[in-house]
Amino acid sequence: MNAYLEILRPLNALMAVVAIFLMAIISGNFTGDVFIAGAVVFIVTGAGNSINDYFDHKIDAINKPERPIPSGRIPLRNAGMYSSTLFIVGIILAFGINALLGSIALLSSLLMIWYAYSLKRMLIVGNLAISFLTGLCFIFGGIVVDQVMVSVYLSLFAFLMTMAREIVKDMEDVKGDQAEGATTLPLLYGNAISSKAAAFFMVTASLASPLLYFWGVFTWVYLVVLIPAMVVFLYGAGRVLKDQSVKNTRIVSKQIKMGMGVTFLAFAAGSPYLWSLLG
Repeated sequence: MNAYLEILRPLNALMAVVAIFLMAIISGNFTGDVFIAGAVVFIVTGAGNSINDYFDHKIDAINKPERPIPSGRIPLRNAGMYSSTLFIVGIILAFGINALLGSIALLSSLLMIWYAYSLKRMLIVGNLAISFLTGLCFIFGGIVVDQVMVSVYLSLFAFLMTMAREIVKDMEDVKGDQAEGATTLPLLYGNAISSKAAAFFMVTASLASPLLYFWGVFTWVYLVVLIPAMVVFLYGAGRVLKDQSVKNTRIVSKQIKMGMGVTFLAFAAGSPYLWSLLG
């Protein structure tokens, strides 16, 4: 893969874009603005991933030396300029839709830069920032399709799932974070407490997610598709409580990501609008 595409972490960025199109599926509102909003989220998320690698090049040299900057495939200065350009393009596109979305894109970009520069090394604050940004993607999409309240519900569950994964990732990256003097939960309080915190968010997200059916947001199909995701989250919670090794936390992190993907599929499959079309 081309290094300048790889540094965007395109699959990660596409996961964020999914939130926009899920809101379009739920509302049945597919306008040109939806596709522009999807492009904004992909570009800004990619820029955030890139600037994160820019500030984290020393940590990545220890934890993930194969990434574009520590491997020498992208010079550090080029990565900074590349990220800045992407942020500007994404913000301009968002303002092209409306001022509210443009303001959200601008503030989100500033938060991503702040996160990469210092917030990620602060106890829990960095985890909260990333989880907030993940949930904000749904609200961004909800504004585009005029389904703000539903998007707030979905953003809450995205927040919980992301918090779990962020804590597990901190457990995975202890060695590099320690070398950089970061103050993550695992470094300050140990992996045992961190695993309990991650498990709490996984279990809470799993047990609370059926509420979206009972609140009338989704049809019964949502529950059917959701069951495998709940199993993945609950299994991951048990697994990380038993084993906090780097090898296992990497596996659990991937499982959480997979569970999030299935949950997003459940959001789409349970959309009343989708079933009205099929009916």
